[in-house]
Amino acid sequence: MEYETIREIQAYAYFFFSVFLVLMMYGYIHHLYSSEKKGTKDYEKYGKIALDDNIDSIPVEKYKAQDRDRLQKEENKGEL
Repeated sequence: MEYETIREIQAYAYFFFSVFLVLMMYGYIHHLYSSEKKGTKDYEKYGKIALDDNIDSIPVEKYKAQDRDRLQKEENKGEL
């Protein structure tokens, strides 16, 4: 292959990869806003973790007893 051909392939690959990353970024932003609008997750409170990072800070989310039991059962199944 000639040098010019390789440079042309690199340019096309760079362009398509950039477009792919932009589409992924917009898809992720859409996911964040739609999940926050539905009420499934509140990502703004996770942003406060970096600002309020003390040992005596209150947790962002608390585990329910059912969730804790389910996680323990899943861990025990993996150990068998």
